[in-house]
Amino acid sequence: MDLPLRAKRAALIKLALVLCCVPLSSCKDDCDSPLVSHLPQSAFRSSSQLSNSHGPGYAKLNRRDGAGGWSPLNSNKYQWLEINLGERTEVTAVATQGRYGSSDWVTQYLLMFSDTGHNWRQYRQEDSIGVFSGNTNADSVVSYKLQQPVFAQFLRVLPLDWNPNGRVGLRLEAYGCQYESDVAGFDGASYVLFWLDAATSSSPKDLLTMNFKTLHNSGVLMHMEGNHGHTLTLELLKGKLFVHLSKGNFNTAVSLGSLLDDQHWHRISIERLRGHVNFTVDKSTQQLQLPEHQSHFEVNEISFGGVSADGTQRENSRRNFHGCLENVQYNGVNVIDLAKKKQLTVVGNLTFACLEAVDVPVTFANSESFLQLPYTSTRDIMSVGLQFRTWNKAGLLMTFDLQHQVGTLWVYLSEARARMQVHKAGRVLTDITAGSALNDGQWHSVDLSVRRGRLILAVDKSDMSTITTSFPVGPANQIFFGGCPITGDGCEKPSSVFHGCMRLIKLDEGLVDLIKVQQMLIGNFSELQMDMCGIIDRCSPSHCEHGGRCTQSWSTFHCDCADTGYRGATCHSSVYEASCEAYKHRGNTSGLYHIDVDGSGPIKPQLIYCNMSDKAWTVIQHNNTELTKLRASSGSAQHLASFNYSADAEQLAAVITRAERCEQELSYHCKKSRLLNTPDGAPFTWWVGRSGDAHTYWAGAAPGTQQCGCAVHDDCVNPEHFCNCDRDLDDWLNDSGVLSHKDHLPVRLLAMGDVSRPGSEAAYRVGPLQCYGDNDFWNAAHFDKETSYLHFPTFHGELSADISFFFKTSSSSGVFLENLGIKDFIRIELSLPTEVVFSFDVGNGPLEVRVKTPVPLNDERWHHVVAERNVKEASLSVDHYPGSVQKAPTEGHIHLQLNSQLFVGGTASRQKGFLGCIRSLKLNGKTLDLEERAKITPGVRPRCPGHCSSYGHLCQNQGRCLDKHNGFTCDCGASSYAGTFCHKEVSAFFRPDTSVTYTFKEPYEPNRNGSAMSSSIYSDLMLKGENISLSFRTSQAPVILLHASSYYREFLAIFLNRNGQLEVKYKLQNNRDADVFRSNVKNLANGQLHQVSIRRVLESLSIQIDQNAREDFNLSSDVDFNAIKAIVIGKVPEYDELDAEVTRLASQGFTGCLSVVQFNSISPLKAALLYPHTSPVTVTGTLTESNCGSSSSSSPYAAETTHSLSDHVGTVGEPVVNAISGDSALIGGVIAVVIFVILACLAVLARFFYRRKETFQTQESKGAKSEDGPETTFNADHSAQSVISESQKEYFI
Repeated sequence: MDLPLRAKRAALIKLALVLCCVPLSSCKDDCDSPLVSHLPQSAFRSSSQLSNSHGPGYAKLNRRDGAGGWSPLNSNKYQWLEINLGERTEVTAVATQGRYGSSDWVTQYLLMFSDTGHNWRQYRQEDSIGVFSGNTNADSVVSYKLQQPVFAQFLRVLPLDWNPNGRVGLRLEAYGCQYESDVAGFDGASYVLFWLDAATSSSPKDLLTMNFKTLHNSGVLMHMEGNHGHTLTLELLKGKLFVHLSKGNFNTAVSLGSLLDDQHWHRISIERLRGHVNFTVDKSTQQLQLPEHQSHFEVNEISFGGVSADGTQRENSRRNFHGCLENVQYNGVNVIDLAKKKQLTVVGNLTFACLEAVDVPVTFANSESFLQLPYTSTRDIMSVGLQFRTWNKAGLLMTFDLQHQVGTLWVYLSEARARMQVHKAGRVLTDITAGSALNDGQWHSVDLSVRRGRLILAVDKSDMSTITTSFPVGPANQIFFGGCPITGDGCEKPSSVFHGCMRLIKLDEGLVDLIKVQQMLIGNFSELQMDMCGIIDRCSPSHCEHGGRCTQSWSTFHCDCADTGYRGATCHSSVYEASCEAYKHRGNTSGLYHIDVDGSGPIKPQLIYCNMSDKAWTVIQHNNTELTKLRASSGSAQHLASFNYSADAEQLAAVITRAERCEQELSYHCKKSRLLNTPDGAPFTWWVGRSGDAHTYWAGAAPGTQQCGCAVHDDCVNPEHFCNCDRDLDDWLNDSGVLSHKDHLPVRLLAMGDVSRPGSEAAYRVGPLQCYGDNDFWNAAHFDKETSYLHFPTFHGELSADISFFFKTSSSSGVFLENLGIKDFIRIELSLPTEVVFSFDVGNGPLEVRVKTPVPLNDERWHHVVAERNVKEASLSVDHYPGSVQKAPTEGHIHLQLNSQLFVGGTASRQKGFLGCIRSLKLNGKTLDLEERAKITPGVRPRCPGHCSSYGHLCQNQGRCLDKHNGFTCDCGASSYAGTFCHKEVSAFFRPDTSVTYTFKEPYEPNRNGSAMSSSIYSDLMLKGENISLSFRTSQAPVILLHASSYYREFLAIFLNRNGQLEVKYKLQNNRDADVFRSNVKNLANGQLHQVSIRRVLESLSIQIDQNAREDFNLSSDVDFNAIKAIVIGKVPEYDELDAEVTRLASQGFTGCLSVVQFNSISPLKAALLYPHTSPVTVTGTLTESNCGSSSSSSPYAAETTHSLSDHVGTVGEPVVNAISGDSALIGGVIAVVIFVILACLAVLARFFYRRKETFQTQESKGAKSEDGPETTFNADHSAQSVISESQKEYFI
C-alpha cells in the first residue's frame, strides 16, 4: 500500500475515535419496551394447538382474543410456543399469564432463544438454574428480569408443568429494545487488515470488544503485531479461546471459555492498561500481569479473522477463523463499519452477513432418552453415521438387531473409546475398537459401514478398524440411538445409556430430518431435547479451588485435590493447621510441618520447622544462617548480603502478623570495622526489612535510634559510642542481639560498608526468623447474657464458605452465629447438648446439616466446629466425631447472597443467644477479632481462661497441666520424662565407672547437748511402699540396675542375675536375711529395651516387665523401709555394709542404657542430666545423655525425629565454623582455657559448701506449698502408701 493512502486511513480512524460512542449500551435509553404485543399472528408458531381459537397468535399478555390464549392439542413436555421478533433484539425480561377465564396455566417452563429458529439455546440463571417458575392462576402476571440480556430473533417457551386440574395455557410478553449489529462473515480464508499510525498506537490503554459465533472449533480471530516483535493473538482452539502474548523469548498464554463452537454468540473483551490485561469471555474474566519490560506495547497492525500473509507469525499460525464476527470495536473504532466503507484492507471473500448452516442437534439428557429410527434396505451395502459430543466415558451410541436373527450389533463408548460388538446368545462374535479420549466434549464422528463382507468402524474419518464377517450385517428393521425403550422392543443395552448430544445422523448416506422426528412424522423418541445441544462445561469456569483438577460427567463434576494441600468437594479447605501453636495443641512435637496461615485463603501452605518447647516456635530458615567472614577488599567499598527465605513474602507477612512475638538474631563481629559510625556519623552498615525500607538501628535497640544493644544496656566498650564496633579497635569486638520489631522483620538485605580499609576484618550472622504465639488461635470472647452478641460486616461466601471455631459452654443450646439476606441465610447453632446444626438457604429452600455426638457438648471443654458449603455439598464436623454431608441439588441456585450484619453469639432477634466462650472464629480463612469487639460490647468479655480441662490430657507421664491466658504448659517436675508434653524419655549411656547418687538429707540433727538416743536420728523417715519404674538396655549379666540404702543399713537392690533374670532384694530387718524375688521372664540382657515396673505396698510386691503378665510376691520380713539415705543407679560408691552378692554387683557397675528412672516421685537420672547444679545428686564417672531409651512406640508422642535445618549453601561471603581465625583464634583459645579453669574451681567450691550446708529443716505447717522452680517436695506416691513425716521436706528435680 502507498503511504498517502495509509495516511488518509489513519486520519479517518482518528476521527472515528473522537466521534464514536465507545460502549454501545451507554448511548441507548432504558431497554424495557414490550416486544410481543405489536407482532402479527404470523410471528407466532407452536408445536400444536387445541383449536383455531387456541392458536399461538392469541398468546399475548392481557389479551382476551380467541380462547384467551394458547393451548396445545396435548399437554405434555414436548409442546412449545415460538415467537419471531423479526430481527435480532435485546431481550431483558419476560412475563407470563395463564389462558383467560380458564383453569389452564403453566407452573414451570424453560426459555429458549435462537437467531435462526434452529439450534436453540436454553437460558440459564446463575449458570445452573434453567427452570422458570410460572403462574398459580389464569390471570396474575409473573415477571422475570433476566440477569443477563438475551440477544436473539426467536424466543421459544417449553412448558414443563401445568395446573393438574387443567391443561397447558399461556399468554406472554417479552421486554427489551432494538439491537444494533454490524456483522462480518469469514470463510476460513478471508481476513481484514487494520493499520495504525504512531499517534494512535502509542496509547497506554487498549480496549478490544467483539462477538463471535462459529461451528468450527479452531481458528484465529484476531492477531496484533507491534514494534520490537510484540505480538498478541486471539485464537479459538478446540472450542476454547486463548490469548497468546509473545516478544522474543517471552511467551505467555491464558485460556477462557469452552464449547464455544456451538453456533451461538459469545462476547469477548480484551482490556490493557500498561502491563495489566483483563481478558473476558462471556461472564468469565482472567487477569494477566506483564513484566515491566513487556508492558509498553505499540500496535502497528491488527488482522481480524486470521493472520496476514506477511505477518511475522504466519508460518506458526493455525487456520483462519470460519464464522461470524459482530460489533468489533478497537479503542472505539467500529472495524466492520470501516471495512464496509472499504477503508480497511479486506483479503478474501468477506461478507457482511452471518450465513448459517441449519444444524439440528438433539440432546440425550437422562437415562430414559432414546431415538428410534426405521431402517429398510435390500442392498448388501449399509452405512450409519453420526456426530456426538459428551463428557462421559461410557454410553450407548447405536444398536440394532441384525437381519435373519444373526445377532445384535452394538456401538458404544467404553473407556472413552468407540467399541463395536456383535453378540448372539451371550457370545461375542465380533469385537473391534477405534478412537480414544472421545469424552472431551468435542464433536466426534462415528461411521459404521459394511462393504463386501467387511465391517468398518471409523472415528473422526481417520481412525478406522476393519474386520471381515462371515454373516450379513444389516439392521433388521430399526435402529436405536443413545438408549432403548424401557419396554425392551428388541433392544438390549451393553453399557450405560448415552448422555450427550448427537447431530448429522445419516442412514445410507442420507441425512435424517430430525425436525420431522420432532413432529413425530418419522420414528419415535423419548426424553429428548430436540433442536438443541444442552451440553454444559461444568469445569469452565472451574469450581475447583487451589489448583484442584476438574473432571466431569454429563451431570456433575469432580475435583481431584491430590497434592494440593486442600480437601473437600471443591478443594476449598486446607488439610494443614494454621500455625505451630495449633499443631502443639493437637499434641504434636518438634518437627517439620506444613502450615497454611490463611486456611482456605489464597496464601499457599509452607513447610516450616516447629520447635515445641514451653512455647511453640515457628522457625523459618534462609539461605545463610552461618557466621560468615568478610575480608578487606580494595575493589568494593560495600558488601551486600541478601537472604532468601523458605517462605515467600506473602507467607512471611501472614506468619509475622498473627504471631505474638517474632525475633531474629543479628550479630556483627568486628576488628577495625565500624558498624553504625556513632554517635554522629553516617552509618556504614544498614539492613533492609520486609517492606523494603533501610534501617540503621542494630539488634537490641529501638527502631530509629541508630544504636546497638549495648547502648540500651549502658555497657558499650566506650560510652561515647553507641556500638562496640564503633570504637574501631584493632581487636575483636561484637554487637549482637535480636531484632524484635515485627513490622521490620525479616532481614532481607544486609549492607556492610567499613570492610575495605587495610586490617579491617568482620563477620556477620543473620539467624532464622523465629516467632511464637498465635493471636488468632486464642482470640476469644465470653458471652454472659443470652441477649448479648457481637456484630461484624456481612459475610461474603457466595460460592464457597467455610466457618470454623472453638466453643465451650454449660448451656444446652444457643446460636453461635447468624447472617441473613433477603431470602438467603446462614446459621450455626447448638440445638441440643449433643447436637450441632448448620443451616442455610441459597434460594432452593432451607437445608440443614446435623451432627449428633455420643457425649454432651455443654461440658465446659473446648469443642471444634467446622462447617463448609460449596456448589456441590454442605458439610459439618464436630471434634473427631463422624461428620455429616448434604449434597446440593443438581439444578438450583448456587450463590449465597447475604446483606445484613453477621451476628456472633446471638441473633438479630436477640433470641436463642449463646452463653459461653467462642474462640478462633474463622470465615473463609480470615479470623474475626472477637476480643477487640468484646471490649466495647456490653454483656461480652474478651478472652476465655481455663484450657487444661480440654488440653490437659496432652500432659503425659504424670505431667501436670498449668493454665495460661493463651494456652497451657506441662509441668514435668513430678515426672521422670521431659519435653513439651512430658513425653520425652530422659536416657543416658552408662559405663562401668558411672554412678548417679541421689542423696537425702539426714532427717534430724541432734543438739550437741541433747540426751536423745542416737537411734532417734532416723526415726522420722519411713517408707511403707515404693513405686519404681525404669527402662534399660544392656548385654551385661549379672549387673545392678538400682540400689536404695538406708541410715539403718537397710537396702533395696534391683539387678539381673547371671541368667539375665530380674531379681529384687529387700533387706528391711537387720536380724533377718534379705527377701529375694526373681522374675520368670528370661534373658533380659539381650541388648533390647525393657521396661520394668516394681510396686510394693506393705508386704505385697508386684513386678511387671514389658508386656508380660504381672508377677506378685509377699515380703516375709518387716514392711518399713526406715530412714532412706540414697538412691544409686550405676556403680555403687559405698558398699561396705551390703551383703556379698550385692557388693560384688555394686563394684562392677552397669554398662548400657538407663532411661526414665523413677523412685516414687523422685527422678534421679533426670536430676543428674538436666538439673545437676540445683539438685542433691552426685555424678561420678562418664554420664552421657542419649536417646538410647527411645522405643518404636506407635504413640503419637513417640520420640521425635531430628530434622536438619542447615541444608543450605551459603551464597554470600564464606560460611565458616569459626569465622574469626588466625592469631585472634589462638588468643581466643587461651582465654577460653583460662575461663574454663576458673569455672571448674568455682564449681568445686560450690559443691563443697553445698555438702557442708545445714541439713536440718525447721518444721513447716502441713499446708505449706512447694517452692517454685525446678525443685519439688519429695512426697511418696500416695498410691504406694509410703509414709514420710510431713514435717520433713526434701528437694529434688
